[in-house]
Amino acid sequence: MEKDKREMPFLLAILPVIIMITAMLITIVVLEGAPHMPLILGTVVAAFIAWRTGYTWDEIQSSLYKGINLALPAVVIILMVGIIIGAWIGGGVVATMVYYGLQLITPSLFLVTITLLCIIVSLSIGSSWSTMGTIGVAGMGIALSMGIPAPMAAGAIISGSYFGDKMSPLSDTTNLASGLTGTDLFAHIRNMLYTTIPGIVIALLVYWMLGRRFGEGSIDLQSIEETMSAMQANFIISPWLLLVPAIVILLIALKVQAIPALTVGIIAGFLSHIFIQSGSVADAVSTLQAGYVLESGNETVDSLFNRGGLESMMYTVSLTIVAMTFAGVMENTGMLRAIVSRILAFARTSRKLVAATVLSSFFTNVTASEQYISVIVPARMYAKAFQDMKLHPKNLSRAIEDGGTLTSVFVPWNTCGVFIFGTLGVHAFDYGPYAILNFAVPIIAIIYATIGFNIIKLTDTPASEKGDVTRTI
Repeated sequence: MEKDKREMPFLLAILPVIIMITAMLITIVVLEGAPHMPLILGTVVAAFIAWRTGYTWDEIQSSLYKGINLALPAVVIILMVGIIIGAWIGGGVVATMVYYGLQLITPSLFLVTITLLCIIVSLSIGSSWSTMGTIGVAGMGIALSMGIPAPMAAGAIISGSYFGDKMSPLSDTTNLASGLTGTDLFAHIRNMLYTTIPGIVIALLVYWMLGRRFGEGSIDLQSIEETMSAMQANFIISPWLLLVPAIVILLIALKVQAIPALTVGIIAGFLSHIFIQSGSVADAVSTLQAGYVLESGNETVDSLFNRGGLESMMYTVSLTIVAMTFAGVMENTGMLRAIVSRILAFARTSRKLVAATVLSSFFTNVTASEQYISVIVPARMYAKAFQDMKLHPKNLSRAIEDGGTLTSVFVPWNTCGVFIFGTLGVHAFDYGPYAILNFAVPIIAIIYATIGFNIIKLTDTPASEKGDVTRTI
């Protein structure tokens, strides 16, 4: 029997997920360990079940490799971000952004300001990862210097970064969701306004209220002055260094691919380290590899700048590869399809179908460990169901973005959760409660589905909007 014709029983398909999540909770919560081993255990269980149901070792091994292959673009970006963080710290770029940020940003408005800044940048470049890897790193430094909790700052940065990742026409996930469902790109973006705008308004209101506790009276101004003095003593601070991130953001906004744009940023930081900070070539090269090393005597400054480099991302890379081996077996042996199909069996009305799609996208993030799969699999699985119910495909494209693109950050072993931990240094379980946009939007989407608001049928579509459907589902 051909592989794609085999039906994986639901109970067998869900078993690796149950075992993996149980092991994950015990390892992380009780043992305070890393998530690698639970994912490997889940992969072993999934592979054993696949073998017992008729898959050959060659097919299972191919599934493993397919999962890893899907993660390779993310791995390359992760490595590049590690190098660029080292280059920008060594070149004084991060120190400059933090220094001027401390002068310009009011502590009580920091969370709102950093969210709005990340929104602007991510809308311009269409990439949450690039936004977090540049503006986000500096924002974390400012927050640390102001005494604002790291999880809170990370949540604001994530909310702002993912707003643009979801709403920008330059975003890969936005284009992927519209393309897979046959929805016009800008019709897809317009339809997402109904859930995303209320989500970001709620987030900004929460950040404003949280920020009120960080008024001038609650901030140790002497500590901030000492931090700024320590940065001046160890780095040359110059507004010209702000050109380095500006160039990278401009290149990505001009649709230059992420890797070439980041490479330009690495070169600019490397040259700044040598010619502006007067570092040796050997030190600059070592910083790219092992990260920046600073002993300023100021604990805050040392914790902020002793980081970056290729080696700092090895934990992140290893977790990404391990997670994608589990995802590869689940996806390519039909287990994920069996789970989603069972969910579909209960979605017999348009309202239930939309809600099920949102939840399935989140569930795919948990099981498949990759944001792109959370968009691809539900789009592929639910397309015919939406068509049969005469629902406009932009219902589907919005549902998979609301439930997939945004919720990837809450899964510590998902590539997005792994990237954020490696870049911002905060665990998903810590920043999760503060990533307001990312959980508000899925909740809003499910509420809309429950009450039947903004569920658009093809027969209800005005003639002027018929062009919203770019192809048959």
